[in-house]
Amino acid sequence: MRIPSGTDPAGPSRPETQVELLVLGEVAVRVGGQDVDLGHARQRCVLVALLVDANRVVPTERLLDRVWGERQPQRARNALSAYVSRLRQVLAPAHQVEIVRRAGGYLLRVDPALVDLHRFEQSIMRARATTVARHRSGTTGPPEPGAFRSEDDPAALLTQALSLWHGEPFGTLRTAWLDAVRTALIASHHAAQLDLVDLALAVGRHADLLGELTARAAEHPLDERIAGQLMRALYGAGRQAEALRHYQLVRTRLAEELGTDPAAPLRQTYHQILTADPGLGVAAVPHPAPATPRATVVAPGVSPATFVAQAGPPPRQLPAPPLAFTGRVEQLAELDAMLAEPEAGGEVTGSGEPGAVAGPGGLARVPLTVVVGLPGVGKSTLVLHWAHRTAARFPDGQLYVNLRGFDPAGSILEPAEVVRGFLAALGVAPQRVPIGLAAQTALYRSLVAGRRMLVLLDNARDPEQIRPLLPGAPGCVTVVTSRGQLDGLVAIEGARPLTLDLFTVTESRRFLAQRLGQARVRAEPAAVEKIIARCARLPLALAIASARVVVNRAITLTDLATELAGAGASLDPFDGGDPAADVRAVFSWSFRALTPAAAELFRLIGLHPGPELGVAAVASLAGKPTSAIRPLLAVLTRANLVTEHAPGRYVLHDLLQAYAAEQAEVEEPAANRRAATRRLLEHCLHTAYAADRLLYPHRDPILLADPAPGVVLTPLADGVAAMRWLVTEHRVLLAAVDLAARDGWDRHAWELAWSLTSYVNLRALWHDQVAVQGAAMPSAVRLADRAAQAHLHRNLGRALTQLDRPDEAQRHLAQALELFVAVGDRANQAQTHVNIARVLQQQGRDREALSYDLRSLELYRLAGHLAGQARALNNIAWIRIRLGEHHQARELCRQTLRLNEEIGNRHGAATNWRTAGCAEAATGAHHEAIVCHERALRLFREIGDRGGEAEALVGLGDARYACGQVEAARESWAEALALLEEAGHPDAAAVRARSAGSIVGLAERENFPVSADP
Repeated sequence: MRIPSGTDPAGPSRPETQVELLVLGEVAVRVGGQDVDLGHARQRCVLVALLVDANRVVPTERLLDRVWGERQPQRARNALSAYVSRLRQVLAPAHQVEIVRRAGGYLLRVDPALVDLHRFEQSIMRARATTVARHRSGTTGPPEPGAFRSEDDPAALLTQALSLWHGEPFGTLRTAWLDAVRTALIASHHAAQLDLVDLALAVGRHADLLGELTARAAEHPLDERIAGQLMRALYGAGRQAEALRHYQLVRTRLAEELGTDPAAPLRQTYHQILTADPGLGVAAVPHPAPATPRATVVAPGVSPATFVAQAGPPPRQLPAPPLAFTGRVEQLAELDAMLAEPEAGGEVTGSGEPGAVAGPGGLARVPLTVVVGLPGVGKSTLVLHWAHRTAARFPDGQLYVNLRGFDPAGSILEPAEVVRGFLAALGVAPQRVPIGLAAQTALYRSLVAGRRMLVLLDNARDPEQIRPLLPGAPGCVTVVTSRGQLDGLVAIEGARPLTLDLFTVTESRRFLAQRLGQARVRAEPAAVEKIIARCARLPLALAIASARVVVNRAITLTDLATELAGAGASLDPFDGGDPAADVRAVFSWSFRALTPAAAELFRLIGLHPGPELGVAAVASLAGKPTSAIRPLLAVLTRANLVTEHAPGRYVLHDLLQAYAAEQAEVEEPAANRRAATRRLLEHCLHTAYAADRLLYPHRDPILLADPAPGVVLTPLADGVAAMRWLVTEHRVLLAAVDLAARDGWDRHAWELAWSLTSYVNLRALWHDQVAVQGAAMPSAVRLADRAAQAHLHRNLGRALTQLDRPDEAQRHLAQALELFVAVGDRANQAQTHVNIARVLQQQGRDREALSYDLRSLELYRLAGHLAGQARALNNIAWIRIRLGEHHQARELCRQTLRLNEEIGNRHGAATNWRTAGCAEAATGAHHEAIVCHERALRLFREIGDRGGEAEALVGLGDARYACGQVEAARESWAEALALLEEAGHPDAAAVRARSAGSIVGLAERENFPVSADP
């Protein structure tokens, strides 16, 4: 039995040691007021991934995705296990926290009250529940004394929740999953702040809030909720004219920037202020209207006898179900969950009406789901399949309409036309249909009230087209599909959004098997994978491509895969001979609905090499400031032509990217396209160069030309921000080098490759380094720039050395040395000697390596290069360790440390402490070695040098093992192994042997790099 910390089993109990788990800011665990060392970033990611789902099993696959995303190392499960083991060790003092293994995953057991995130969410929920209780009791102002306990006061609860924040959630940790959770939390925080404002307005604190709301409105000029709050505060403070002027300002901004009008709540606030409505500012909740008898349905202002719907069979308007349907299990479950809600007709309340269940304020919510997604993703197919599958749940019928929201001919259905069609289906004779949309809508809602019906509104354009068609009473279920996001329905009507994504690979394979037969798919598996990849898992593209084989049985799947590959990025293979079966045509319907400015931006995005878009990069493409670009990106996002998968990060589907590129080729002049590409490349180049200078300020710089007008650079405050930007833009920057080399931007290609060197070296991304430097080499050759060629050859040589390809490395380094001699660059000659020495060392030719290191020191002294001299002295010390000259090595380490401290070279100091640790271990001073390696480890982690971190961990593990600290040694080796395997480093095997308990030799006999100089 576990005795809680702080409890005396022989005497009276005492409180447990206070434990806090904090993620609403920098991630931290505090025990008794002291921070626990949680290790490096990846390990902290594991903790957060478990904390978010505290007391629930998180499957291993989900954990791996949360921690690494798509860039999982080869032995990710081993690394995860090591991180969990280490977290258990560091969390041991917190007896209330426990990580346990469960079938298929891990569970973090903890009292939610100890986790700031869960305390925040619980306080918000309690505040809103208390607000609802007050509404139900008819209380709108401040509570009477004793009416509510202080701990249940919504304002106090919200204030307490907001006080838990001490920075951006999760601090500097960055993964795709963390970014998504962070965005949701920030939105919740923002909503809580506005809830608090509503409560303050309800008790008459109008004047007190003016300063805060004015600042908020300036920061969020298009936020209609904030605009409404500011208008109410101004009105309550006796400034009616200013409130009305602010409405006109917001209305103009919405029209100019988003092409929309204010939503209904803001319009209502405006009219209340305009008419001096005495109820303004009172948080009243309307009471349910009495039910209309089902025998007679009446339009407003018309005698009941006039409008009696004729009895007849219930409407069954659903089109035929799709022939081939597969997958979408989660989405079908979400739609099914809507039927489980009592408002969908699953419960009869005291009113006697099906589904009349009280929601907030005593109102019943009418189930409404909006299914959105990019063109061709299968929205209509999904809802039709689901509607037919659940038709029996709607005995009173199903209404269906294709609203033609993106019809290429422009024949969009007006709500009045749709309502008249619904009335006819419900048995209303044409001569009995009232005049005017308002009266027709009232009759329609009266007819469907209390019935269990499904209303399916397919292919909607915007919320205004939908609102008159929504039932007004429980019992009915409404499902809407749209290419747009219809945020207004989610915000105002409380719709549940359901975003339909691409097929998974498995769903794509099953879809093809349904269309073509399982036997054909199994017979040509390689071709099937190529077809799926070329169609980019878009259901419409898969349907069109597979139709070729269905129509002509002589075509094999291999033939089809070859044809698709031969078309390159063209959309020509995805033309089914019918506009509805032509990917290009389907995309064009959304494209033509854009404003001219949004359409131009979409075309320019087609020039971006992908795979992601940052706001500054898009602004550079357009040559406009980010303030002008964000609203246009919002338009493209609402149209589902781009997706904001993380805050400020956008992606396009592969086929939409191809379509955008086609439109740019057709509609943008060549000069415009070339200017946009130049601005994009210079955004990448100049921001990457600035990041390089922050990461390694002692590196010898190169001279860049000034960026072109219109280039938007990302400001980077320090090395942490630089590393974060480079990690985020990693794949974009690699693609940018390829684009520059391919399209003749030769100077940009080699300078960008140079600017990425510190980053790829620090992150030990050797394969990427080989690819980037190799891609830029033809550009340097075309420029006849010998210095550029020398840099690229040297960077290639160093990366190939790390990948244990010494022969290739030597060839590139020999060429680099020859070129640096030709251009008279002594400092880079010296560094190339260092690189050659590392190749010789790797081959066991230590005496020859020493001669190159000594020559590098001589050259650095001739060049007056202090950072280089420190680097050379450290390398000489390392070689002397390997040669058994340990005391000389220790003296050299002391000299080098003094020099690095003198010039403020933290990276050089980290490398030097690691070498000093090996020198101490070689003389048997293992405790001193532990101290040196720990100092090196701390510096490498602060700098973000993963390769150096792995080296220090190996040396630390060796020293701990020599001191008898076996478990601590194995933990160090396990952490090092995870880093080395992630980088694909050849020395991972030796460290794996250590982790398994077989010590194959101390660090001085390994070939780890000793200089991470770019």
